[in-house]
Amino acid sequence: MIGLLVLLACAVALYLLAHPRIAPGVKVLVLTAPPVAGVVWLLDAVAGETSAAVAVAAAFGVVLIALSGLLGHPRLPLWTKMSVFVTVPVAAVAWLLVVTADDTIKDPGEDPCSLYYGGVGVSKAFPPQAYCLHEGGSTDNLASGAQFVFWVCFVSSLLLLGAGLWEVVRDPRAFVRQFRRGTSLSE
Repeated sequence: MIGLLVLLACAVALYLLAHPRIAPGVKVLVLTAPPVAGVVWLLDAVAGETSAAVAVAAAFGVVLIALSGLLGHPRLPLWTKMSVFVTVPVAAVAWLLVVTADDTIKDPGEDPCSLYYGGVGVSKAFPPQAYCLHEGGSTDNLASGAQFVFWVCFVSSLLLLGAGLWEVVRDPRAFVRQFRRGTSLSE
């Protein structure tokens, strides 16, 4: 059932992207808002972290403005504009791999630090880091490859979104054009 829903969501997303009469800004909003709304709901209703939910919603607003500015940038090639749609999800998955590398949810003695390194697992959310802490104070880094991927994707996403924000500040009409019907990404 879940597979069918995912397939249906992908079909709707492809239709939305291919439909020429829907403005690019509306496409971006419709495609990016549901996962962010899910995270905001989880933070607020499930975790009880209302301030974190507000911060995520505010950051999404800034990212939406930056993404619209990036898509409306007249001199950037299309592959550069679209690469942010790859780097952001890859950074999110790499972040998840890093912060769960110590696997402290498992029973004591079954996590990677206890089994392989003889220490206690420690993870930090930002900057993402996971390591095994030994009694003597020494550490063994976990998921260093995922950390590298996170930082590469994170920095490239920030640079691209920074270019989008600069475009919006420089030319606010570029932002407005993204929400008009019948405009293209290259205008």
